[in-house]
Amino acid sequence: MSERVSDKSIVVGVDGSEASQAALRWALEEARALGTRLVVVHAWEQAAARFAPYAPVAARPTAAEQQERAAELLATAVHQTLGPRVDPAVHAVVVEGPPVRVLLQQARGALLLALGRSSHPQRQLPGVGAVGRECLRHATVPVVTVPSPERPEASVRDLGDTARVRSGAA
Repeated sequence: MSERVSDKSIVVGVDGSEASQAALRWALEEARALGTRLVVVHAWEQAAARFAPYAPVAARPTAAEQQERAAELLATAVHQTLGPRVDPAVHAVVVEGPPVRVLLQQARGALLLALGRSSHPQRQLPGVGAVGRECLRHATVPVVTVPSPERPEASVRDLGDTARVRSGAA
């Protein structure tokens, strides 16, 4: 399933994270608004490097098993995000290779590439990971980074109660 199907479509990278699912939702709405196809891409790499060379061969998943797991991850992410009835304009693609290379190849000729981004834990700023940064640097199409859904913030009153507990005033 490594054929490129992104011409005049929107390409979105999905890794199963909340941020990538937010990007998938956004990309679907955009594809519908533009009347174009949505290509949902999941890149996977063989996990042989994660195992010690002395690990028993039986403990290492085969390439076929890894590809099957990648396909399951993508199918689950699409199902959880878009529901049981997926629009026929949505095309899911599982490709072996480094995520940056796969996403850039799949996005060549597309209208845009959508990627998820998570909040920076210290500053509440959007955090673009290594894959996102490299895609932003090297993409030949516009790249949109979609923030993950915000978690409900504590109210000011809750913060005051926390401060009193920490100081021993409660």
